[in-house]
Amino acid sequence: MSTDIQKQEEGEEISFDLSLRPSRWEDYVGQDNVKKNLRLIVDAAKGRNESCDHILFYGQPGLGKTTLAYLVGKEMGANIKSTSGPALEKTGDIAALLTNLEPNEILFIDEAHRVNTMVEEILYPAMESRKLHLIVGKGPSARTFSLDLPPFTIIAATTKANLISAPLRSRFGATFRLDYYTPKDLEQIIKRSAKLLDVEILPEALPLIAEASRFTPRSANRILKRARDYAQVYLNNVINAEAVNKTLELLEIDSLGLDNTDRQLLFAIIDTFNGGPVGLKALGAALNEEPGTIEDVYEPFLMKLGLLNRTSAGRTATDLAYEHLGLKKKGGLV
Repeated sequence: MSTDIQKQEEGEEISFDLSLRPSRWEDYVGQDNVKKNLRLIVDAAKGRNESCDHILFYGQPGLGKTTLAYLVGKEMGANIKSTSGPALEKTGDIAALLTNLEPNEILFIDEAHRVNTMVEEILYPAMESRKLHLIVGKGPSARTFSLDLPPFTIIAATTKANLISAPLRSRFGATFRLDYYTPKDLEQIIKRSAKLLDVEILPEALPLIAEASRFTPRSANRILKRARDYAQVYLNNVINAEAVNKTLELLEIDSLGLDNTDRQLLFAIIDTFNGGPVGLKALGAALNEEPGTIEDVYEPFLMKLGLLNRTSAGRTATDLAYEHLGLKKKGGLV
């Protein structure tokens, strides 16, 4: 497949995901406490005719951090400019964005934990007092000058709040943690997405997708789209239990939502390291996977399910993991 075709397909997939994102508070399911607090902040700011406080969202990928940022922008009637932490390499990068902001606009920074330290230094006075301090020139001829910035809001999203420096974190007026979704909330999201996709989904299929969705709307919508493909080809465009089960089989996802990598991780702990405890680096070497990826992507979900314990001595597989994989405590098949 050519690079141009791949880019086109990736662009279509992103555009498709955007079409499923809620555009109103009423359509955003779950995270009730976060929504309640956000609406208070937004309504109060609108009542004072001010830009709202800087906001930080953190939580696992796929929980709706970006969606909430755009909902805030829509409620405020403000335009949103987007960037990401890795894109802000130099002070000039953030300076260019800040100086081009219109009054009450929102700057959304994804992966905020990867913002360069020098860029953070520019953000401190910008967020606190709407001042942009710049140094022009080098050596003895260098001089400092300040620019006044219009009222604006920074909304940042991160999966690693602990990697955001304390000085930057303290500049946010509100910080919200997004938690995993309940199966009941996921069923509502799946039902809404199916309606937007113009595909019929039977009640029997909703809990099957919800239970295999890793507690996140992004995974739920991904499975739903593949089930729609199966239903379109084989089942007259109706998603039933068969369509979901066949889709999960094709995607190598089991009833708990574990994919092939999740199972390999558990098998490695049980077979290679006798159930643990095993250190993160040793586990990464056994799986040929980055330790950071294991820690941030796979472990939270497995711990949520009660399949993995993280102790001071290392990672251990639980009795529930043995049971789910059909293994005895010593590694023999049941």
